Amino acid sequence: MSEERKQKLGAQNDSEYAITSLEQLIQLWTKTYNHEGKPDWSHLLPFYDENIHFRDTVQEIHGIEEFKAMVERLTKRSQELHMNILNAVMEGNVIFVEWDMIINFRKTKTSVVHGASRLILNEKGKIIDQRDYYDLWGDIFDNIPGFGKLYRKFMKKVFG
Repeated sequence: MSEERKQKLGAQNDSEYAITSLEQLIQLWTKTYNHEGKPDWSHLLPFYDENIHFRDTVQEIHGIEEFKAMVERLTKRSQELHMNILNAVMEGNVIFVEWDMIINFRKTKTSVVHGASRLILNEKGKIIDQRDYYDLWGDIFDNIPGFGKLYRKFMKKVFG
């Protein structure tokens, strides 16, 4: 196969996995966190650029291989995981999504984490940068009887 033909096929594959609308992204994310319990990113991963930069309150990741490893760890750790998308907006190549993630880790009570994600698309329509914002500890501690109130009181005293 000629080099030119390979490049054309590569361009077709890139455009096949391009985010072109907010509705498309919402459909992809909703499918990831299915109602059967375990999350599945296999259909969504081709929409991420090889050089994805991901950051949340726990970690910072560079590259698709590290990103794949992170989502595999989350899948392995969680008994069930669902995401409800509350609001989403897209302006140019920037997308913001507000969500509630309902997660049930092995041997724990179900927790709800409230958050938002900011996604940046590259010129090919692939996700090149994702920043997730959430209060992991506060949302989890709120589900521990008695402890949640103490934590919130502490946070208000120190930071409020």
